Amino acid sequence: MRILLTGAQGFTGAQFIRSASAAGHETVALRADLTDPAAVAREVAGLDFDSVVHLAAISFVAHADDRGFYDVNLFGSLNLLDALTATGRPLRKVLLASSANVYGNSGRSPLPESETPAPVNHYAMSKLAMECMAAARADGLPLVMTRPFNYTGRGQAPQFVIPKLVDHFRRRAPGVALGNLDVEREYNDVRFVCEAYLRLLGEPNARGTYNVCTGVTYNFGAVIGMLRALTGHTIDVTVDKAFVRTNEVHRLCGDPARLNRAVGPLPACRLEDTLSWMLSAPP
Repeated sequence: MRILLTGAQGFTGAQFIRSASAAGHETVALRADLTDPAAVAREVAGLDFDSVVHLAAISFVAHADDRGFYDVNLFGSLNLLDALTATGRPLRKVLLASSANVYGNSGRSPLPESETPAPVNHYAMSKLAMECMAAARADGLPLVMTRPFNYTGRGQAPQFVIPKLVDHFRRRAPGVALGNLDVEREYNDVRFVCEAYLRLLGEPNARGTYNVCTGVTYNFGAVIGMLRALTGHTIDVTVDKAFVRTNEVHRLCGDPARLNRAVGPLPACRLEDTLSWMLSAPP
């Protein structure tokens, strides 16, 4: 495949390029500003590709500019789909990365794709709006929507909690300040997520929405215990009210059954192995 990739310079995009290359595929990075429809249309029209993976987004839930979520995640995606449609080019697959955050605080666990979305923050709302917009513009485009649950790995920005904890343990810091401590998440490996995307691209019958998840969750106590075992370091954890979100999603656990039926079981990295990989990254 020759894959047009948005967000190539981001955390997931950089790993996707490595994973795609290892699997024998070529990636073509879209450089245009997604919020500039004319620039997106010009660049898309001049590139050669047969598949698309759209990763570019504002993904940090606590991002300061609420309007920015919609400018990029919704209208930027609209500009991309319009540009793809305008080319009239037949494509194998167009994969749009949404988010499991669209489910919000559901009492159901694990969550299947049929669960009614109930987003509780602007990041999730912008992603759900993107899904609805894409579904309304799906004529002629072989769309696949993914809802990845939380994942991490080397290169993730330290504003996210797992790389923040890894950094503190690597530096053997005496303490770390966190927000909500009672949350429970999947912390999957970015390499697992990229493999799922590649398999969905290569599956002719894949259509609709897929959770990208393992159904295995952890609380902060478990993560900190793993890091303590890996480093031999003990750290003091405090709660900083500045990091506490009033609209926090408390538990987010996905059902991978539909994904597994479509592409087969995926090799999932143990969280301990992911943390060890992150700890061993060059400074």
